[in-house]
Amino acid sequence: MAKMRTVDAAVAILEKEGATEAFGLPGAAINPFYSAMRAHGGIRHTLARHVEGASHMADGYSRAADGNIGICIGTSGPAGTDMITGLYAAWADSIPMLCITGQAPVAKLHKEDFQAVDIESIAKPVTKMAMTILEPGQVPGAFQKAFQLMRSGRPGPVLLDLPIDVQMAEIEFDIETYEPLPIEKPKASRKQLEKALDMLTSAKHPLIVAGGGIINAGASAQLVELAEILNVPVIPTLMGWGAIPDDHQLMAGMVGLQTSHRYGNETFLQSDFVIGIGNRWANRHTGGLDTYTAGRKFVHIDIEPTQIGRVFSPDLGIASDAGAALAGLIELARERQSAKTLPDYSGWVAECQERKGSLHRKTNFDNVPIKPQRVYQEMNKAFGRDTTYVSTIGLSQIAGAQMLHVFGARKWINAGQAGPLGWTAPAALGVVRGTPDATVVALSGDYDFQFMIEELAVGAQFNLPYIHVVVNNSYLGLIRQSQRGFNMEQNVSLAFENINSPETNGYGVDHIKVAEGLGCKAIRVENPNDMPAAFDKAKALMGEFKVPVVVEVILEKITNISMGVEINGVNEFEELAETAADAPTAILAKA
Repeated sequence: MAKMRTVDAAVAILEKEGATEAFGLPGAAINPFYSAMRAHGGIRHTLARHVEGASHMADGYSRAADGNIGICIGTSGPAGTDMITGLYAAWADSIPMLCITGQAPVAKLHKEDFQAVDIESIAKPVTKMAMTILEPGQVPGAFQKAFQLMRSGRPGPVLLDLPIDVQMAEIEFDIETYEPLPIEKPKASRKQLEKALDMLTSAKHPLIVAGGGIINAGASAQLVELAEILNVPVIPTLMGWGAIPDDHQLMAGMVGLQTSHRYGNETFLQSDFVIGIGNRWANRHTGGLDTYTAGRKFVHIDIEPTQIGRVFSPDLGIASDAGAALAGLIELARERQSAKTLPDYSGWVAECQERKGSLHRKTNFDNVPIKPQRVYQEMNKAFGRDTTYVSTIGLSQIAGAQMLHVFGARKWINAGQAGPLGWTAPAALGVVRGTPDATVVALSGDYDFQFMIEELAVGAQFNLPYIHVVVNNSYLGLIRQSQRGFNMEQNVSLAFENINSPETNGYGVDHIKVAEGLGCKAIRVENPNDMPAAFDKAKALMGEFKVPVVVEVILEKITNISMGVEINGVNEFEELAETAADAPTAILAKA
């Protein structure tokens, strides 16, 4: 066998495992690893401006396409701690991502050496595996195990910490004899799936709740196939949005307290049976469990056995990969279809479609400053079916989920459970790396945008073009709205008179100047009728200069977006659509 440095072995393993896209920042304690990447030449590296930004780029890359695993690389000490938010976001949403950190020499780990921190202990709660590798001979096996864990069961991130002397040590290693470890995924039995299908077909008003596990499994086509065989409506979760196209007859809307459709909530309340596949029963989806579960039976299928019963106890729980479960259900459903024993749910589907065509929120406002609902209406007009949206948290994300349209798996890329501010811009850059031919459109409020605004320079340096829509109300809008219950607006205003940019009219930060200073293009829109031209210009600028293009829309400062604490009690603060003209980009025209 050949004798080589551990880092040369590790980089060869990355290539053989199919993980060749890295994001990071070099430093003294990780320089040997960087030298190995340089010598190898097969790992593309994107230099971030902040290690947290690099972790979100790797996360976005992993989410962009089936099978992707993004790599985040940093030096010792604060580089590792900077990655923790990125690891948490990936862990919370079941995203495989590999973080690699440098570390002080093994002999100095207990001596409080410069930038030596126990990153293994810090990262363990938000990873499937965190390991400081103390012996050079363990490096190949640690990387091998990391890839197996990232891909097995419920996917998730891993952190490997490499002391500098371990990186420099030589070991015997032959990449030709290296083999990835088998991927372990549970599979539902025929008996389990027969029981689930018996329960579904005994119901009058069944629903399928489609979670992000379906997208992780690359099984969106199977979901649609099963729904069509059974003729049963589908409710995607926020993480499962796009698993069935919004304009499909059986897409019945999203359910929840915030990121939901009026028709989705109403349809769910009329159901008597729910089969959840690859979902978590997240609290923003369910609201109060008494309301959510009343009068209906539940089957829960999830790849992680301990996820079943975590939120509430289902009538039947099945531990299975979503793709395997869907394949088995399709086989059984086809057998029953051939035997003509499937119920006819056409009346139930028609009821759901009627609600989908009648229960709309108004989007067609002409106000100046602009109401946010109008922004999403114009985005629906400007961006086509193949658009990939990227967002994280805030009123912008909530309103976007209520009013935008998504037409395919991985077309809505969203940090769902963790929702870290600042995630959107670097994640969008990772998505562009992962799907270079896609039209990528990010959506942020002004505060999310400001959190990691420096990462725009990465898009300019490496020619990673996308459009970033920034809805600016100079407020922490979601927090301001949640503070209404406390009768206050405490520390939520971002407004100030910018002495260098009076044209911002008291809204504070001049995002146009900042974006342009970072090498990007930027457009400000203050009148709703100017948005179509602005989006057309943004597309042209993106095509010409191959850099991120910011479209900042100046909103009215205060808008309360629909939300509540129960799915049968969502507060509608704004006017509802009364005619088709009130919601001209709705999937179904207002009845």
